[in-house]
Amino acid sequence: MNHHSTSSKPQRSATVQTTRTLSARCRFGFCRFVLGVSLGFGVWSLGFRAGAQPTTGTYPIDLPTALRLAGAQNLDIQIARERLAEAEANHANAVAQFFPWLAPGAVYRRHENRIQAVDGSVFDADKQSYTVGGAVTAQMDLGDAIYKSLAAKQLVKAADHALAAQRQDATLAAAQEYFELAFAQASVDVATEAVRISSDYETQVERAVEAGIAFKGDQLRVRVQTQRDQLARRQAAELQRVVAARLAQTLHLDPIVELAASEAKLVPLSLMTTNMTLDALVGEALASRPELKQSHSLVTAAREAKNGSVYGPLVPSLGAQAFVGGLGGGKNSDTGNFGEQEDYFIGLGWRIGPGGLFDLSRKRAAESRLQGTRLTEQKLRDEISRQVVEAFARLQSSADQIDTAKRALTAAEEALNLAQTRKEFAVGVVLETIQAEQDLTRARLDYLKAVTEFNKAQYAVNKAIGKL
Repeated sequence: MNHHSTSSKPQRSATVQTTRTLSARCRFGFCRFVLGVSLGFGVWSLGFRAGAQPTTGTYPIDLPTALRLAGAQNLDIQIARERLAEAEANHANAVAQFFPWLAPGAVYRRHENRIQAVDGSVFDADKQSYTVGGAVTAQMDLGDAIYKSLAAKQLVKAADHALAAQRQDATLAAAQEYFELAFAQASVDVATEAVRISSDYETQVERAVEAGIAFKGDQLRVRVQTQRDQLARRQAAELQRVVAARLAQTLHLDPIVELAASEAKLVPLSLMTTNMTLDALVGEALASRPELKQSHSLVTAAREAKNGSVYGPLVPSLGAQAFVGGLGGGKNSDTGNFGEQEDYFIGLGWRIGPGGLFDLSRKRAAESRLQGTRLTEQKLRDEISRQVVEAFARLQSSADQIDTAKRALTAAEEALNLAQTRKEFAVGVVLETIQAEQDLTRARLDYLKAVTEFNKAQYAVNKAIGKL
């Protein structure tokens, strides 16, 4: 979808100033760059009245900017990024188990009085020794190390897919909240127009009552309608502020910032067609959804863990150590005799019992975890299929509702014109005009709601098939 913004030179200056102010309130420096790309002023209208202009403390934002900010600042995305970083660090730690470690140091030892010789005799001996050098040590349970590193690698992939899924969730939330904000702003315009119509009509009836050609009861009926329209306008303004706060939260902006949709008018978007088949959409979703890719990686990780419990104990553990340094000392206080010393050790072994061979409970637990992740994946496939069917049904329904609501709007406008004409010729009644004005207001809101739901449904379908 192309978004165009045209304005005069004074408007551009105001836009720059507004952008700077909103950027200053962003919690991250990247927000300042993104906001400077496409913020602009806009006017909401439906052909019957110019949209409400942003007031003091209100900052315009367009859809592309909202989507970019959602990807840059959303806290859920940042949390997912940290989980990915944690998974990568865990994988690096698992790989590091294959490498030996160094242990440099110095040791001093002193012995006095009785000691036993290797032949069993006991005698007095005063001696001391000191060792300076470094040891290279490796102690690896090779079976566990191999399969744990494989499982950790799959967990990294799962975290990466989870990050992609969170990006799509944040993008969908930002898009839908933006359309809700646009609808709320348009609702304020509709309510304001209704107040204007009923107020003008109340003035006319009041003059007729003063001239003695209309009833006082008619004036009161029109006054009641005016008050109801004013109440609806206030409720619409409340909804606009609430939705703006929700959008600011999703974009991780200062909650004091009151955002306003800057698009020229609320119109149906053309992101996708409604004549696609459900089979094709479901197939695309099952192939593209990052949640399924994440689940598949989790299944693979559980399989590697299960293989580790079965085959890991068959691989012997390796222990090795090499010491290179010097040894000195002697009887009593003698500190001489220092010379080179080298010690080497290597060994292989198997573990029998818990955590090793014949540990049946460990195998059963690993098999249960694997089966659980497989069932979770199947449940997720069913959930994704349902989401596609539901989102596509809403898309088709909202597309049909737009046509119906548009025809109703045309009829309501014509009905109000006829009622006002009949009133001018003194053949209409007050209730007829009030009813026509109510019908027009409802028709306008119905059309705006249908357009809003249609736009939201297109983003929901794209999210459902993994293409958002």
